[in-house]
Amino acid sequence: MKSFKYVLLALLLSLNLGVAQYRSAADYTGPNNSFKPGEWLKFRIHYGFLNASYATLHLTADTLRGKPVYHVVGKGKTTGFASIFFKVDDTYESYFGVADGRPYKFIRNISEGGYTKNIEINFDHQSEKATLFDKKKGKSMQFVFNNGIQDLISGFYFMRNNYSAEELVVGKSIELQMLYDDDGIFKFRLKYLGKEVLKTKFGRVECLKFRPYVQSGRVFKEQESLSLWVSNDQNKIPIRIEADLAVGSIKADLEGFNSLRNQFKIIMD
Repeated sequence: MKSFKYVLLALLLSLNLGVAQYRSAADYTGPNNSFKPGEWLKFRIHYGFLNASYATLHLTADTLRGKPVYHVVGKGKTTGFASIFFKVDDTYESYFGVADGRPYKFIRNISEGGYTKNIEINFDHQSEKATLFDKKKGKSMQFVFNNGIQDLISGFYFMRNNYSAEELVVGKSIELQMLYDDDGIFKFRLKYLGKEVLKTKFGRVECLKFRPYVQSGRVFKEQESLSLWVSNDQNKIPIRIEADLAVGSIKADLEGFNSLRNQFKIIMD
């Protein structure tokens, strides 16, 4: 059950990958296309046959250092029988610009089966440097980045608002830059696989399917073990995530939502 600590990470990483191509902050089209303050998403995560946990994302309007920003809080906890074997209580937060979608502050405060981590990253876009402070160890480090960097949460909202389904090409891969931990800036590759209709608790939903490339071996069974389905509408929210782990499998489904910017499209028979 130790692999379960990667459930929430796999979910949040996947959220950032529903994109057509890489865009910089200069291409940001504003916040009113795909989301709005008050949006709340809930995901139910299964590990094998267990209903292992729930994860939520809540977006609100805020200010940071005199700038209007969006503040997103992502939370995840194990529930029921799964929490007996491996208890997870994770919180992720991101503050990103209303006008440009750039990340300004990121927080990762996690407790996973006795392993804890509490870090804060502050992004200075004038100097193009990010300062990471490890609150547990009392240490800090700096990373140099270029225009377009995102954190784990801000990238989700930035990309939702900056791609069109018409731009996608089946089989084409793209890359995304991200900084969320002391491992530094890294890239993900993502392949678009086409459209697919999924049966969900809400009805049948047309989705765009993606295949993120992940590192095989320690956590995931194969390099292409992770699949993501994103709603093919203006909301562009994750509908389902599936992954084959080195031991077992994960499935995350959209369980609930509130205050979407646009109508959630259901296929009516």
